Amino acid sequence: MNNVEWVPITMFLGLTVVICIFFWFRYRARSEMQQTFRMALEKGQELTPDVIDRLGHPKESPQKDLRLGVIWLALAVGLGLMSFAIPDPSGHALRGILAGAAFPFAIGIAYLFLYKFTDRGR
Repeated sequence: MNNVEWVPITMFLGLTVVICIFFWFRYRARSEMQQTFRMALEKGQELTPDVIDRLGHPKESPQKDLRLGVIWLALAVGLGLMSFAIPDPSGHALRGILAGAAFPFAIGIAYLFLYKFTDRGR
């Protein structure tokens, strides 16, 4: 196989591995939650809907929007810096990657606005 053919194969395999790991950890967390409910019921503890809701859905951090905004902005900056490292005399790669970096940049700015203008940011 040619080296050029390995690029998309590696990209899609990597994406598949990341998605599989995400679903596996989510399955494992739900399985552990179910085990916790079983142990509580076996010990005779009462499980009210409020307790089940608190255990099933962890409380969101008030800093979540700020953290996500910083992560998306860091991704955009990383892509932007990477675009300068690509040796392309025509400049098409630079403009293409900078255009791609605009998407995570916009998402990061949106998260920072959400953090600033919601009650959680105060």
